[in-house]
Amino acid sequence: MNGPTLNNRICVSIADPSVDVALAAARKAAESADVIEIRLDSLTVPAVQPFIDGVAKPLLFTCRPQWEGGQYDGEEVARIDLLVEAVRAGAAYVDIELRAEEDSRRRLLDAAKGSACRVIVSWHDFKVTASEQGLGKVFQQMYRSGADIGKIVTTAREYRDVLRVLNLQDEAAEMEFPLIAFCMGPVGVISRVATCGLGGYMTYASPDAGAATAPGQIPVAALRRMLTELAHAG
Repeated sequence: MNGPTLNNRICVSIADPSVDVALAAARKAAESADVIEIRLDSLTVPAVQPFIDGVAKPLLFTCRPQWEGGQYDGEEVARIDLLVEAVRAGAAYVDIELRAEEDSRRRLLDAAKGSACRVIVSWHDFKVTASEQGLGKVFQQMYRSGADIGKIVTTAREYRDVLRVLNLQDEAAEMEFPLIAFCMGPVGVISRVATCGLGGYMTYASPDAGAATAPGQIPVAALRRMLTELAHAG
């Protein structure tokens, strides 16, 4: 049986307070990225349509609440309204948290039915990496959530943390469930590259000239070079 092939799908996260600045950054990042994530929670006045109209690459819209490491602190209904708007406007992906209210997830999943938009259900731990059993429990909840794609991202304190998270790709492959899985932090940087060769659906990078949206993000041009060199080495 052949192992997974190298997957070079890179998503660049854009988090700026101004729509105009974020749009310019997204257009620049599109030169190297496969997907552009627009962090609606970072925008002073969140907007969807300017990015749909102004960026040619597939777009992922995220409105991350403060309780999951984001900046959004408004009403939950309004947050989901923005993501539903993105679905209807033609987004390629939207992201909602596994910890979100069940009604919120169900509303977004229902909105995406019959559309080309795929729903990523995500789970982040900005402090540690859970045990193998704990990660397995999160994975099973994610699989049963109705997600089109899962995303499990933790913070690595040692190399064993990285291995536990990357090993989730084995279970994901067996269940034919697309999974994004890697670690944040200095120890986790290698996982952002390694996941691409282990069946990971996508990895995330920062803009070359912009700020990272999570600890350990690699600038997109550097990450693209690494993946290209690995592909040639194989």
